[in-house]
Amino acid sequence: MNEKFFDLKKEKQNRMINAGLRIFSLNGYRHASTDEIVKEAKISKGLLFHYFGSKAGYYAFLYDYISRFTILELTSEIRDPSIDYFDLEEKILTVESRLMDQYPFIFLFLESIKLEDDGEGLSVLSEPAKNVFDYYEEILDQADISDYIRLRDTREISALLHYVKIGIMRELLRDRGIPVSDYTRKIRSHLNVLKHLARNL
Repeated sequence: MNEKFFDLKKEKQNRMINAGLRIFSLNGYRHASTDEIVKEAKISKGLLFHYFGSKAGYYAFLYDYISRFTILELTSEIRDPSIDYFDLEEKILTVESRLMDQYPFIFLFLESIKLEDDGEGLSVLSEPAKNVFDYYEEILDQADISDYIRLRDTREISALLHYVKIGIMRELLRDRGIPVSDYTRKIRSHLNVLKHLARNL
């Protein structure tokens, strides 16, 4: 972790993190321009390289920081995942909404990592002990589905919900004026529909 960076004021840290999350999410590693990143962050390119050494170093930092931060927030909120599946998804949504208030592109960035094919970008990513998607799978596998007789496991419905979430994020984040509460409201509505369907399959 880059200790010098965390000596900066929080507002500046967030600008620098959010700029990278947005530009890498939208363009992938290869096509993400450091000129565009520094313009978005309202800093000089020299300052970016002072803290991260290179575009690759910055990318690696973002992945490591965001992975750790997301898992920390989820583990703080979810002490016992062996609860009703849809109650667990509601708790996850609460955490996701809180994270997106601070870092709107956080989950689109993580999704873009799964699709990344640039050798240089991939070469600098250190695989954390547990990545975010492994953590989601681990906790969702423990959820109670006993009220939903025809649900054999959580994997298929969780995958469906994941794709819905990513689609809604992409749709909403095109317009910077859209509040995160719109994302939360839309996902909560989809959760209610899925819960109703799961009970009545």
